[in-house]
Parts: sequence; C-alpha cells; structure tokens
Amino acid sequence: MGKLKGMTWNHPRGYLPLEAAAAKFRETHPEFDIAWDRRSLKDFGDYPVELLAREYDIILIDHPHVGMAARQNALVPLDEYVPEPYLHDQDANSVGPSHRSYRWNGRQWALAVDAAAQVAAFRPDLLDARDVPHTWQEVLELAKSPQGPNGSRVGWPLCPTDAMCSFLSLCAGIDGPGFFDEESGVDSVIGEAAIGLMFELLPHLHASSLHSNPIQMYDRMSSGDEIAYVPLAFGYTNYARKSLASRLLRFADIPAISREPRGSLLGGVGMAVSAYSANIGLSVEFAMFAARGDVQRTLYVESGGQPGHAAAWGDKAANAACGDFFASTLRTMELSYMRPRNEAFPTFQEQAGVLLHEALKRRAAGESIHSAVIVEDMNRLYRSALHHRVR
Repeated sequence: MGKLKGMTWNHPRGYLPLEAAAAKFRETHPEFDIAWDRRSLKDFGDYPVELLAREYDIILIDHPHVGMAARQNALVPLDEYVPEPYLHDQDANSVGPSHRSYRWNGRQWALAVDAAAQVAAFRPDLLDARDVPHTWQEVLELAKSPQGPNGSRVGWPLCPTDAMCSFLSLCAGIDGPGFFDEESGVDSVIGEAAIGLMFELLPHLHASSLHSNPIQMYDRMSSGDEIAYVPLAFGYTNYARKSLASRLLRFADIPAISREPRGSLLGGVGMAVSAYSANIGLSVEFAMFAARGDVQRTLYVESGGQPGHAAAWGDKAANAACGDFFASTLRTMELSYMRPRNEAFPTFQEQAGVLLHEALKRRAAGESIHSAVIVEDMNRLYRSALHHRVR
C-alpha cells in the first residue's frame, strides 16, 4: 500500500474536501492511503515549505512561497509528470491567475485545488443587497452612517497579516500591479494613498477589526448582529452554506477605486508534491485527481471546499449550495492581484504586516502617524529581506 503523509491547513475548507477526495480516490486505488496533518492559518502563510517537504509527500502551499521552494529544490516540478493536455486544461480553467501563480521559471510547482481572493461580505438581513457599496466612497458613507437599532457596523479584519493583505489590495486597486517594484518595493505615492484610505475608515469600524482575521470576523458576523458589512477579506463559502452558518452571509465583489473591482489580493491553495517523497508517482496522481474539473465541481464543493477549477465557479448546483458565492465574486477573482513570488517577499510581507498593524493601533489611539514614514519603513524592510536572500 502507498502510505502517504499530507499537510493541509486547519480549517474545514482545508481538510474536509481532501479527506473526501482521498476516500474517493481509494476506491480505484486500493493501495492508496494518506494521513492528513493540519497547520494553523498563520503557519500556512509563514512556515517554510522546505521543512514540510522533508516530512510530507503532499503539501498544500501558498503561492508566494513558490520562488523559494523552487530554489531549494523542495518540490517536484509537476510538468515533468503531468501530461501537457491536463496542464492546458488547468490553465484554461484557472479562476483568475490561480493556476499560473504556481508557475515559476517555466515550471509548474503546484495545482490550484483552491481559489480565493479578498472579497466583500454582508448580512442580507441587516444590509439590503441594493445598498452594498460599489465604491470605497460608499463604504466610507456606510461606515459613517448612524447605527441601526441592532447596532450593526462595518467591520474589516486588520490583524497584522490581513492588514498587509488589504494594503496590497488597495495599492493594486489604485494603480494596478505596477505599484510594486521587485527591486525597491512599494511606490510611495500609491502606498501613502492606500494607508490614507485605511486611516480614514479606521475610526468608524467595529472595535474588533484590529484584532480579527477573516475567520474571526465572519464568526462574529454569523453569530450576532454587530457587523453588517466587510469591504475586504478573504472569502469562505462555508459562511454562505445553510448547513454550516447560523446567520447566513452573502459575498460580493470588492468596492472599486477605479471603475472595476480590481486589485484584490489573490489567495487560494496549491497542491504540491515533495521532492523527497518516496511515492512521487502516486502523489502526483492524487493531486491530478483532486484538481480535476469534474471532481472540483462536485465532490470538492459538496465537501466544503472552495475549488480552483472554473467548472465549479460557473456551476448552478455549486452556486446554489453556497448562496451564489462563486458567481457573485468571480469578477473580483478575475481581476485579482498576484503577489511577487521572489524569495524575499514572504519575509517582507510578514514583517511589514506587523509594522502596519502597529501604525494602525497607534493611529486608533489618537497618535499622529505619517503614511509616508510607514511606506518608507516598509521599503526598508523589503530591501533588507531582498539583500539577505540574494546573499
């Protein structure tokens, strides 16, 4: 029997569809067995892939780690094992840039089994769909408006990681992907404008915003009536599923800075195979099964997953199961922003998130904080991370 070890992330969206896919795969591969371990959401973004590859056969990864993992030879280049027509199908049916986000230096390092970006969320019983903001000016007006009798507010998950993700989304929304130069960092004018918008909204947000990640924010939204709308946070279909959420959320395109809901930070999950695995062939075969369009559209969605194959995003049954999550956020996905994947970026993103979060806390406490200084400090962090990686 092919005994494999897999590493995913500790959320039902991260492990339930993989467990279901493994059980289905085993029906035609009786020699197959896989034990799934789970890591926290923070570790998913921060823990070195190279260390995981030494322990696991199959690893769910975040695309900004691709450049570093490729240099370390920690992952299998899947194009050496996966037939070209299969990869063409994955590329043609990519949700936004999900598939190509795992391509680096001409090689494919993972398959996009899960697709996500920052989207907007609202409680349809607290905020009519017709009143959902389409622009950031409308978000500001909603946040400033008197609270309803239930006290509902605008919330925005701004813990260090998500504050940085939102900052990058705003920058890309203002100026497209050109705001970030891989030699020097964030364009100062664009970065200052993004921080200015965050500062403007900050006094009008729900008090939990600075201490929440998206899951914590959605848990609060779906268990009480304090928050009616979130403009920017990674989407999770389970909060729109009748069987999983006590108070259903609905999801929508992000507010536009220009004419379109562009610039949302791409997230999602890729399935990669360890270069150290003793069962590379079987691991690759399972990855191809889990990422297949018909599996993604049916079993993957039905098991709580958020598929990376476009067949699911346009499927009527998949949308019906998730409150039209896929159809309602597809435009945002198509216009999403893919972060740099060089070796310096993961370290920079983590450090800059802490820096930005501290600035937001100080601003919320009434201190005078200059956005130009924050961007300057961010870019100093980036250049330092780049220098250490180049060495």
